[in-house]
Amino acid sequence: MKKFNAITDVPGIEVGHAQDNEALTGVTVVLCRKGATGGVDVRGSAPGTRETDLLNPVNLVENVHAITLAGGSAFGLDSASGVVRWLEEQGIGFNTGAARVPIVPAAILYDLAVGRADVRPDAAMGYAAAVAASPGPVPEGNVGAGTGASVGKIFGMAGAMKSGLGTASIAIGGGVVVGAIVAVNAFGDVLDPKTGEIIAGARPVKVGPLSLGGGERFADTIQVMKTFVGRQILRLAAGRSTVIGVVAANVKFSKAEATKMAQMAHDGLARTIRPAHTMLDGDTIFALATGKRADVSAVGAYAAEALAQAIARAAQAAGPAGGLPGLKT
Repeated sequence: MKKFNAITDVPGIEVGHAQDNEALTGVTVVLCRKGATGGVDVRGSAPGTRETDLLNPVNLVENVHAITLAGGSAFGLDSASGVVRWLEEQGIGFNTGAARVPIVPAAILYDLAVGRADVRPDAAMGYAAAVAASPGPVPEGNVGAGTGASVGKIFGMAGAMKSGLGTASIAIGGGVVVGAIVAVNAFGDVLDPKTGEIIAGARPVKVGPLSLGGGERFADTIQVMKTFVGRQILRLAAGRSTVIGVVAANVKFSKAEATKMAQMAHDGLARTIRPAHTMLDGDTIFALATGKRADVSAVGAYAAEALAQAIARAAQAAGPAGGLPGLKT
């Protein structure tokens, strides 16, 4: 049943945020207290992750207990340690005989160029996000891992726009609900999944007497990339962008099937981010499955739809911050 149009419409899934609104960075935790079969697919070439090898179908552990999404670049991976500590205190984890070890994969995004670069998500912030987790409505926009997110960075931060965190869900029949949550910090532009029009992305900028990106509202990153200026920018650009998220469904999947769900969900990313999966992005999507048997192809197809909707909502819900304009006023 669809209550909140959020990933928390999937039974057993909870979400919590914590952030520093001055430093513009934060953490989002997706909890599954009873455990869920996990999968992951990394498509971007500049990822920052933890425990993704564990989710390979050939490896032992089936269930995960939380996914951590954070800002702070590689520093932000520390936030997952706080989530692990909180889960251990609740007696949640993989039973090794000697102790219960919480399984908490994580992915980070680069937000150090927005807000303060010397303040990053840490274990305390991860712990706070876990404490705040609930199965209710999920705040969107400049919250959690989306607090310092931005998009449209082919001209650097001078031409970028504020983005954030979004979520969505779709009831696909038979009692199955597919949900997605995503922090959108893409190099490229965000498109409306219904029209294909740019809704947030790179804006034209002036460098001395030169105007880069034309006179339209948006420069259109994919068009800039084929110009002489765009080719020079790409040659010098660093990997400072990524889209990180989670798709979930109340279905019973193997790790291989959950991995397929994550792979198919990336189609939704590619429909709403242009360009996607570049050398400058660390695009990483996790999948969580908990519940009854269902068709992998159908669930994966709707995971892509839910992720596309969540990406658009991340841009639409983001307000101005860090000197960047946002769509929400």
